Amino acid sequence: MKLINGEYMIELNGIKHWVKIEGIENNTVPLIIIHGGPGGNHYTFERTAGPLLSKTRTIVYYEQRGCGRTHKPTSDDDYTIELLIEDFKELKRWLGVEKVDLLGYSFGGELALEFSYAFPKEINKIILSGPSLMRSEIQKMVQIAGFFSVGNFELRKNISEFLQNYFSLEDIYEKVWNFVDTETVDSFLFENKRIAHKNRQLWKESKLINTGLMMRCIQNSCNGSPLESRIKYIKQKALIIAGVYDRNTGLPISTLIHKELPNSQLILFEKSAHFPDLEETDKFVNVILEFLDNRRFNEGSPFLLN
Repeated sequence: MKLINGEYMIELNGIKHWVKIEGIENNTVPLIIIHGGPGGNHYTFERTAGPLLSKTRTIVYYEQRGCGRTHKPTSDDDYTIELLIEDFKELKRWLGVEKVDLLGYSFGGELALEFSYAFPKEINKIILSGPSLMRSEIQKMVQIAGFFSVGNFELRKNISEFLQNYFSLEDIYEKVWNFVDTETVDSFLFENKRIAHKNRQLWKESKLINTGLMMRCIQNSCNGSPLESRIKYIKQKALIIAGVYDRNTGLPISTLIHKELPNSQLILFEKSAHFPDLEETDKFVNVILEFLDNRRFNEGSPFLLN
């Protein structure tokens, strides 16, 4: 098809997906934006960093099956990585383009790696902002430590007791998430309280709810080899963006991915936690555009952006 700016509801593998195209007049390789969650949506991104990117790039948003404005699958079990890969394959076929760039944030960064591994000849460049490794133990350990670092005395006491009582890592992870309140989650995800408030306002304004189904399905899935063991085979140029205060996926995960990705650069944002796109929006956009335009790429040690 000939790409035209606008919003669409397109059927991918029997499910109607919400898709939005902006910046077609820029005539660039399409940059597909992949949201996180799992089970999130693009409502906030398309009102913050997205419009700035679309000033000079062709942007394609889409929301994953059962997420945001996209319809749900008939079965609550149909949220596997394999099915998300098949949906992406159909999306790219619908777009009718030879190659695309990928920008995935949070769990979307993990998906971007999966897509790049699955379709090595069809993905040009990849950008990972605070990427996750949902099925890894390191992800759970980072989050538990993150909540310990921002929690009040009662939360820290509870986590200490969980550890002393020899609960499994999985049990501690679940107990901590069930215990924390909204204010603690905001402190966990953001360094700037004003931005955290803005983000929560946009969440409420969107009226889009994360059911948690995708998260549970993916965490419980054991299909295929772990992503960590396959990252080294992903050869595209990759930019990894990480906030130095990221307590959700954290520097350990971004560093692990950077170490394994053979053609990657890691840039640290010194005023951000999990969402540099919100806490340092202009810098976030500028770094991405420089990378896509071949004006910034240095493999090797992390680069601190202040």
